[in-house]
Amino acid sequence: MNDRTCIVTRQARQPEELIRFVAGPDGAVVPDLKRNLPGRGCWVGAEKGLVEKAAAKNLFSRALKAPVTVPPDLAEMVDSLLAASALGALGLARKAGAVALGATKVEMAVRGGSAAAVLHAAEASEDGIRKIMAARKAVARAGGRQMPAFKLFSEAEMSLALGATNVIHAAVLDQGPGEAALKRAKTLAVFRGVAPEIPASGAADAAEDME
Repeated sequence: MNDRTCIVTRQARQPEELIRFVAGPDGAVVPDLKRNLPGRGCWVGAEKGLVEKAAAKNLFSRALKAPVTVPPDLAEMVDSLLAASALGALGLARKAGAVALGATKVEMAVRGGSAAAVLHAAEASEDGIRKIMAARKAVARAGGRQMPAFKLFSEAEMSLALGATNVIHAAVLDQGPGEAALKRAKTLAVFRGVAPEIPASGAADAAEDME
């Protein structure tokens, strides 16, 4: 296998679709999200189920060529690290002016075309989500961007990361820092198996209406 082949599926993937693991000084398997820890590493597809399977089948010892120990909560550890990475990137994007907060500003960003994606807190009401969804659908029907919406964090997590209170809705803007934050949010969503909600394009939406 080459250095970027998942030890579970034996399939080669792009680096951003994989998580690197190394053996720590105590012989425990450690996730290396930044891919810069020293020592021999192995790769697992960035999905919770694959990390759990690698641990259950003792694939880390074989790949790292060492008698390593696997923390029982390894998948949860990776989840926490990915979430922290995504929230940290959102905080940086907010400081750079690449995040809009609040239902009104989010809707304006969506309709104005500056939003790349929408984030809803776990506690978001259906009514609040519906209004922003209507704006996203209107943009998609007009031939604009099909903005994905994610529900990955609690209100408390989003508020802390974004330096505000009661953050229920946020829009990641189409700027450099926003793109970096969105990339990490997508990685977390894939790991958790959470598919983003994406509005249909104009043609697809019309076809749905005819059914």
